[in-house]
Amino acid sequence: MSYLGVGTSPINVVETNKMKLIDRKVRLTELILRCSVCALALVAAILIATDTQVKEIFTIQKKAKYTDMKALVFLVVVNGIAAAYSLLHAVRCVVGMMKGSVLFSKPLAWAIFSGDQAVAYLTVAGIAAAAQSAAFAKLGEPELQWMKLCTIYGKFCDKVGEGIAISLLASIGMVMISCISALGLFRLYGGNKAQRSSRW
Repeated sequence: MSYLGVGTSPINVVETNKMKLIDRKVRLTELILRCSVCALALVAAILIATDTQVKEIFTIQKKAKYTDMKALVFLVVVNGIAAAYSLLHAVRCVVGMMKGSVLFSKPLAWAIFSGDQAVAYLTVAGIAAAAQSAAFAKLGEPELQWMKLCTIYGKFCDKVGEGIAISLLASIGMVMISCISALGLFRLYGGNKAQRSSRW
């Protein structure tokens, strides 16, 4: 209690300590998610980009590679972007945790929120495109006389399927990160402003 009877009460101190503990947990969760997304997206990109299979069809050798399907090229590029973006923000999270800063400026919060949203949407779009192409390769399309390519290039298709599954996990992580960044942004506009202004 201060000299004039105005100051921080024990209830405010307890609430502040609770908020700091929650902030630490949220920042740690964000760091773990960003590192996981970076690792998963990188593994998926490498798995798909290095996938090849050579088959001999009527004495002609045909090599299947990810560049033969534009959806897979898009997925590899998106995974590369997600991995680099997540690595950059993982470093930012580590620096923020070491400095102990929790809240930041509104323009920075908006930039992080917008970037997280964009990368999350990109990863979802990449998986959707790759999954559709993979379905055509696996099931074919008899009406259009598209053959089932996975009966010929089975090993290639299996590895691509693993890459798409890992990309899906990275995308889920990116969606969770975008929710955390939304929480961080909207807290700057929430009711905590009145509490912060009353603490003198």
